[in-house]
Amino acid sequence: MAQAHDSHALNGAHDANVYYVPHGSRWPVFASVALFVTMVGFAGWLNEAGFGRPMFFVGVIGLALILFKWFADVITESLRGYYNKQVDTSFRMGMIWFIFSEVMFFAAFFGALFYARQYAMPWLNGEGDGVMTNALLWPEFAAGWPSNGPGAIGGTFQTIPAWGLPLINTLILLTSGVTVTIAHHALKAGHRRQLLVFLGLTVLLGATFLFFQAEEYIHAYTELNLTLGSGIYGSTFFMLTGFHGAHVTLGTIMLLVMWFRCLKGHFSRDDHFAFEAVAWYWHFVDVVWLGLFLFVYVL
Repeated sequence: MAQAHDSHALNGAHDANVYYVPHGSRWPVFASVALFVTMVGFAGWLNEAGFGRPMFFVGVIGLALILFKWFADVITESLRGYYNKQVDTSFRMGMIWFIFSEVMFFAAFFGALFYARQYAMPWLNGEGDGVMTNALLWPEFAAGWPSNGPGAIGGTFQTIPAWGLPLINTLILLTSGVTVTIAHHALKAGHRRQLLVFLGLTVLLGATFLFFQAEEYIHAYTELNLTLGSGIYGSTFFMLTGFHGAHVTLGTIMLLVMWFRCLKGHFSRDDHFAFEAVAWYWHFVDVVWLGLFLFVYVL
């Protein structure tokens, strides 16, 4: 029966007038639960609740396992030839909307940074409409950006110079954008060796970026007293760079999966949307980092 079903699905997928309807899947429900557990655990961890850290890691591990199995099912269906042009279009639209949601995600954090720097800090300093705010609440406060606010939350801290590791990481990500583009062109040209070499370089560059970011965080916490609790500057700095680092981690894992799939010959010159989707995502990560480098480190 399974072979008959696969044969029927395969024949139907090649019919331009037939749209493949996937079987019912439990993975979206499980993924939603795991994501909820992850975020509750993360919120608890930030608020120093005892359950926070273990709950966060349980959620992350569960989510990783679910996504692994979920994407494995999609890959299997693709290799069996279930999908046609209409399904490919749906995948592309889905990825476009996913990246758009990520744009809005980071826009919220950039918005918080902009509001704090352009409005909240000047008001607290008594500028513009904040004259009474300064006079009544914080008459002794006079500080520019970066600042941990009139309460000096977290104590005195130092910032990370833009022209050290942040500049190196910027060059690394820009280079990785070039290498993944070369790999994409190699795939479309059928140059297998070049594809594997440049895609492997992209994975290596992504891992190097994460290594340097970890070094930067260790330096900030141990030597600069710059932490997530360092007032508004510390919270916006680590939320923006930390979530970006999480996206680089996810992107690097996806690129590594693409490398193994390319090694196994899963893609052809004309049929390789999974590779394209990961390349889109990686270019998005690059662009976000350019904004981070400019508005968080330089300005």
